[in-house]
This record gives sequence, C-alpha cells and structure tokens, in this order.
Amino acid sequence: MTFQSLLVCKDEQATDVLTSALAGFGLGVQCCGYPDALCRLTEQKFDAVIVDYDDPHSAALVLQNAYQSSAGGNTVTVALLNDKTKVRHVFGAGANFVLYKPVSQQQAEASLRAAIALMKRERRRSFRVPVQLPVKLRVESGAEMEGILLDLSEDGLDVLAAQPLCPAATVNARFILPDQTTEIDLRGEVAWANPNGESGVRYTDLPDNLRQTLREWVVANAAEFLPEDPEPVSECRLSDLSLGGCYVETESPFPERSGIVLCLKAAGMEVQAEGLVRVMHPEFGMGIEFASGTAEQREQVGNFIGFLTSRPGTVPQLLITPKALAAGNADDYPSSKASVEPEDLLLDLLNRADSLSQEEFLQELRQQRNSEEVASS
Repeated sequence: MTFQSLLVCKDEQATDVLTSALAGFGLGVQCCGYPDALCRLTEQKFDAVIVDYDDPHSAALVLQNAYQSSAGGNTVTVALLNDKTKVRHVFGAGANFVLYKPVSQQQAEASLRAAIALMKRERRRSFRVPVQLPVKLRVESGAEMEGILLDLSEDGLDVLAAQPLCPAATVNARFILPDQTTEIDLRGEVAWANPNGESGVRYTDLPDNLRQTLREWVVANAAEFLPEDPEPVSECRLSDLSLGGCYVETESPFPERSGIVLCLKAAGMEVQAEGLVRVMHPEFGMGIEFASGTAEQREQVGNFIGFLTSRPGTVPQLLITPKALAAGNADDYPSSKASVEPEDLLLDLLNRADSLSQEEFLQELRQQRNSEEVASS
C-alpha cells in the first residue's frame, strides 16, 4: 500500500536528500512551491506533508491546510528549520517533526523512520471495514433513534441516522457484530455530519477490552487489505526512569502528544507500558509520561526500577511502538491537569517541558540525575 508525501521546498540540497530518503522508504513524492501546495492539499490526500520554514507565514498556512484537509487530523507533518531556537514555535504551528537544515541523508532517514511508523499506524487505525448493520443511536439528553452502521474501524465508525446528527455531539451507539451474540455499547463524539444523516463518530472513553474486541474484528474481516503494523523503534536508550515517566535518547523520537507503547526488558524481567510523549527534542530524544493505568502496572514499573537500582550497570532493552499520532484519552494522564507527586521530579519536569528550551530541559535532567546519584551513594 503506497504512502503519498508532499514536499514543499525551494532548497535544492534539502529536496534532493529528502526525495532520496522518502523514495527509500517507498513513499511517493510530489514537490511544489507554497501556493501550489495549498491547491494540492484541497484536491488530494497526503499521508505526509514536509514544508520548508524559510517563509514562516507561508509554511504555517501549509501546515494549517494539511491539518484541515485531513478529516481525522492524521497527516504526519514535518518542518525544515534553520533556527533551532524557533522549534517550540514550529511545534505550536502544527509540525509533528522537525528536521534541522542543512539536512543530511542520515538525519533524514532517522527522523523519517519514526514518521513512517506513525503513518503505518494511522493508516491501520483508520482502515474501515464496510458493513450493513442496524444500530441504535442516542444523542446525549435526546431520544433513541434507529440507524444503519456503514463501516467500522479501530477508532471510529460511520452511521446513517434517521435524523441528522450535530458535529461534536456526544452519542451512544448499540449494535451486534456479525457472527457475535453480545451487544456492543459504546460512546463517541460526532467528528463530521452530513444533512442526509450520514455521520462519522470517533470513540471516546472506550474500555480496553472493547477496543480489543473491535480491533480483532477489524483484523479478521479486513483480509489482505489491512495495512501492516509498524515495526518498533529499537535504536534508543533509556536514560531516565521514574514511576510516572521516562526519558529516551534516540535519533527517531515520536511527536509530542503522540501515544506510544514501551516494552522494557532486562535479565528475564519485562514491563509493558503505554505512554504519551510530553516533549520531543528533534534528533536527540523524547520525554514520555506513562498512562495512569492500574495499580498492578504501576507496581510492575516500580519493581523494574528497583531491579535496575539493585544491579548497577544493567542496560535494559527498550522497544517503542507508536499507538497513535494523537493520544486518545487525556484522562489517562491526570498529572497534566493536576499537581504532580512531589517525589516524582522527572514527571514534574516532563509537565513543564513546553516552557523550557532543549538545553534548559536537559540541564535540569542532568541535575536530577546527579542529585539521585549523590542520594544513593
């Protein structure tokens, strides 16, 4: 299944390097200038949009249009940047990744490796299986209505309702999948709606067991058309770890606010944890907050930390797989809204990261590391 990318760049050196790197990953590449890019984004769907920030105003318009043209906001965006001090501004404008100029082949391939993994995951999550099933819909504080389920994916569904739905409305849907007897009852938000009653619904507050049921059904019924799952990023090093989060050094960090799954292994111990990327430092690393999860998951992380502490010099194996370009449920990360436990200095730093430059963040991280070494000696 071919991925399509749009490269908006007048820099010949960067264009040559990126065209070669993208082709090496099997991506189709279209090159153009800023005005032409705005037109193409209204006419065609792109999996990735790469834009040079030599004209900040025009580049910001391209990023804005890339997001708007992607119904689920799942187009991966990359900005080419000369001035490293502008990286926070560029992330705020909608870039998922940043490549610093001049762009080398190694640098491009390292950053694009994470971008490709996210494209595969987003394509898989949004892959819809056509169905024709009766569904009962209830808009919040409204009466139940009949409808037809048109298709189903890992993260949403399309329905044809007896009455038009309103965008952003909260809706409950009840239906029974083919070859199953248990009724599925889920909650979602109307992402888009047409006057004829057809609407797209994005799941919200979906329990893990129900998500797994839907994922397995999609896989079983998508046959050979389902895109492959991305390979985990293995070229990374765990530098800091606490109960609430970790910092990972890698040339292929994932974007801020993306959801990931970590697998930590050391001497027969293995811990899996879901997380949210709180801060991304291009070409260097990323800070990840663990989802609150269960007390058992938290205990497993604590045991893993204790194991590493008791065996100085042990280097854990770390695999990271993308879960989503934008993490689903913000309630899984309460520390972003509430005060952090005072003893988890790393988690506190992660939640202050957007106000710090990369140098300031890493300096505080080193100070924490040195303080812990002194305390433990």
